Amino acid sequence: MPRTALLVSAALLAAALPLSSARADDAPAPVPVDRFEGEVPFASQPAEGIFTWGGDGDDPPALDLTARADAPEGDKVLSGTYDISGYGGFTHDFAANEPAHDWSSHQGIRFWWDGRDNGEKVAFEIKDGGAHGEASELWTTSFTDDFSGWKQIEIPFTDFVYRTDYQPVGGIDHVLGLTGMWGYAVTLPVGVRGRFAMDDVELYGKADQSLRATITTDSAVHPVAEGGTATVRVTLATTGSAPVDEPVTVTYETTGGTAEPGADYIPVTGTLTFPAGTASGVTRTIEVPTRKDKAAESAETIPLKLTVTGAKPPAETPRIVVDAHGLPYLNRALPVRKRVADLLSRMSLAEKAGQMTQAERAALAAPGDIAAYHLGSLLSGGGSTPTPNTPEAWARMIDGFQLRARATRFQIPLIYGVDAVHGHNNLVGATVMPHNIGIGATRDPRLAQRTGAVTAAEVRATGVPWDFAPCLCVTRDERWGRSYESFGEDPALVESMETVIQGLQGHSDGRDLRRDDKVLATAKHFVGDGGTAYGSSTTGTYTVDQGVTEVTRRQLEAVHLAPYQEAVDRGVGSVMPSYSSLDLAGDGRGPVKMHARADMINGVLKGRMGFDGFVISDWAAIDQLPGDYASDVRTSVNAGLDMIMVPYTYKDFTEALIDEVEAGRISTARIDDAVSRVLTQKFRLGLFEHPYADTTGASRIGSPAHRAVARQAAAESQVLLKNDGGLLPLKKTQKVYVAGSNADDIGNQTGGWTVTWQGGSGNTTPGTTILEGMRRAGGDITYSRDASAPLTGYDLGVVVVGETPYAEGVGDVGNGNDLELTAADKAAVDKVCAATRCAVLIVSGRPQLIGDRLGAIDALVASWLPGTEGDGVADVLYGRRAFTGQLPVTWPRSEAQLPVNVGDPAYDPQFPYGWGLTTLTKVPEGGATTLRTLGLAATAAERAGTGAVGRALVTKARLIVQRKAGRSITEAMAKPFAEADHLLLAGRYGAAVAKLAEAYRAG
Repeated sequence: MPRTALLVSAALLAAALPLSSARADDAPAPVPVDRFEGEVPFASQPAEGIFTWGGDGDDPPALDLTARADAPEGDKVLSGTYDISGYGGFTHDFAANEPAHDWSSHQGIRFWWDGRDNGEKVAFEIKDGGAHGEASELWTTSFTDDFSGWKQIEIPFTDFVYRTDYQPVGGIDHVLGLTGMWGYAVTLPVGVRGRFAMDDVELYGKADQSLRATITTDSAVHPVAEGGTATVRVTLATTGSAPVDEPVTVTYETTGGTAEPGADYIPVTGTLTFPAGTASGVTRTIEVPTRKDKAAESAETIPLKLTVTGAKPPAETPRIVVDAHGLPYLNRALPVRKRVADLLSRMSLAEKAGQMTQAERAALAAPGDIAAYHLGSLLSGGGSTPTPNTPEAWARMIDGFQLRARATRFQIPLIYGVDAVHGHNNLVGATVMPHNIGIGATRDPRLAQRTGAVTAAEVRATGVPWDFAPCLCVTRDERWGRSYESFGEDPALVESMETVIQGLQGHSDGRDLRRDDKVLATAKHFVGDGGTAYGSSTTGTYTVDQGVTEVTRRQLEAVHLAPYQEAVDRGVGSVMPSYSSLDLAGDGRGPVKMHARADMINGVLKGRMGFDGFVISDWAAIDQLPGDYASDVRTSVNAGLDMIMVPYTYKDFTEALIDEVEAGRISTARIDDAVSRVLTQKFRLGLFEHPYADTTGASRIGSPAHRAVARQAAAESQVLLKNDGGLLPLKKTQKVYVAGSNADDIGNQTGGWTVTWQGGSGNTTPGTTILEGMRRAGGDITYSRDASAPLTGYDLGVVVVGETPYAEGVGDVGNGNDLELTAADKAAVDKVCAATRCAVLIVSGRPQLIGDRLGAIDALVASWLPGTEGDGVADVLYGRRAFTGQLPVTWPRSEAQLPVNVGDPAYDPQFPYGWGLTTLTKVPEGGATTLRTLGLAATAAERAGTGAVGRALVTKARLIVQRKAGRSITEAMAKPFAEADHLLLAGRYGAAVAKLAEAYRAG
């Protein structure tokens, strides 16, 4: 039966019944939501339907509409089976292309459940507000299956609470409005195999005013300087903004707290009245005067008890907080170390444990937990954003969290962190830079620093003072799903790009961290994450990520540790260990998770390298350590971790940490060291003086000036691998046929870690696609994504192909991924290149295997993941800028070659590390003779310490070798060629030219 017909039938039936049975107590007739007779299909958005979901492939339940003689209503029920290890359940979403439903006139929702008497809790959610069922607020409650057979479960809407562990959109208004409802969801029990049956979901009863009317306060926390007067604004709000039918009264009194009545404040009592007919939004105020004395004190609280009649009371009792004052740690004139020592000396163990705890902002069970657990930090994981996802909303959200921290005794500000790994990538409209692999291709340390500076300015302008970047991994296997997070396969290249730290933080001594355009940087992932062996991962279906790095101590020092000494020397403020395990040859320990390696964190990083910042764990990483939870906490903290990222388990962590200290298994000295390190960076960032967002620079987010830096980075990151006949640069007079899946897709172009953790194809964030950039450059362009449009009459074709977004181990080769182009991309390349001269651009986070088509391709470009500024790619295609990029990783001939890296004994790639043709630049003549001259000059430049001259001489030598090699890159030529680039980055210019001369002879 169509849904509209069902509702009409129900209304007619209700009208035909006697009043006493149809509308007890003048309640509206029940309104059916689901009868499960087939009127609602199994389908998902945008259509109306019922669909399943789960944490992995085995978790979604199996559903069926089953005919049962004992069905409470009709002939059929919804039944199913489940066996859930992570999470799973089902949802009924109303159609997204129709108006939302209004449930505000009813008391609640009810349904029949076929009980199994298993004692398991079943979560029931309703979806309120927003654009549609998958972009709405989730409000949740639960019932216990402690009965047998059919039972009608009635849930008043007043029982539903805002879900804090997960919200698909991060919150809309945090008010259960009931006027824009999009359906419901059921989460089934975990860890048990079972069956269920459900029938007749409907709305029941009559809503009372206390459901439609709510009393709110402007804030749950009201800080005030000693001697000042706190003003609390009390507001009446109603569903649908209708006036109240009956009076609402609010009786208030100051009571309890840590402040002393009479001495610290003047007690107040009274009643506020909102008469019948009062409109929604009317506000009254309560003033609480405080007294001033001459004593230095920590913060003191004054709860303001509100007793409400006729409306729903505020979720929390508002608290006035008399700010801490006069204590040494608040004196900005004192050295940071003295401020830290003073504050530390006053803190309890619980307060110290809180400073070592970081929670995901959406996982807070209640906002008041920030103060209750003395939390030191919050973060936004990938895609964890406010709604709307704007700079203003970010600042408001973080200011709200900081306000909660003001309710603690010492008002220690939070330090909020995000993964801004290529710009402020969680924020829609931010400037998105090329991923690190593209920055490595630029070989331009000054540009790397500028990209860091733009990122820092945009991040700090939204109230975020801490960035979990840069990644200093040395990628050694392109099958790794994180390879694009690396600057390259050569530690010397990674070290040269660490100028990005100064872009983020400013001067190495931390003097710039207080600025409104700088953030604390994080060197990650310590150490060896780029060296994990294929097949060594034990995380889900990952093959490489979070696996095991097997190295000798010499290899560890030379390849993986070297970039961290550079980071420490540059003053990086925090370091994040890797999920991976380190198997160090000869130490007799086998693979040990990095979060447990005290020898590396305490011994090497903090000890030998002299790192004085703090160490932050990766996302729930201590859960991967062997042993029970107490052991995980003990092992990681004793290994040298100073703050633990426990996104969903902050309560368990603080409790376990305190227990371990009280039992003597973690020393108080270790705790004090950890907290001192965290506090030091908070003081350096100026958070004690300015905890709230400074949005002065918000207008520059995504500005032309910032995008110009990203555009330059995109241009310099393009690596020209082949250019037969000088096909590139293009001429504006040429008629160009453009095809391929990545020519006009900003989501594919920006890659993973863009707006969401995994990124996504399509129009995810403002920017310019490569196709749009080519058109803006003035090109005569025809576009056909799949090359289905006729190909006659064109001077040449440009085919833009490559990968779709992924992040971390989800992108591992062997985990549903490979290094091959898709069938559609191959078809587009084949069709265009068979019809005309062609250039192929590969937009990807790692090399793609193209050797079988290389002969048919005239020009080949590694475009990497260039970010939001496709104009930069067009700049080099049309000759506005020269191609200058060089390969940051070796481009393999086949997957069987992997791993293959510069310096390997056997080295026969498609294109060697450091390869990169150029345009708009004349290649020197003279061959071997010129190389000898360049070698002498390079040696002299090295001795004189003139790096710019030395690098320019090596570049000339490289161009000579590349011209001679042409299409024939042999193993004998490739090996010394790649090694030359490593020597160049190490500042050994003479030796680099000598290696290039060897490559020239071999070529």
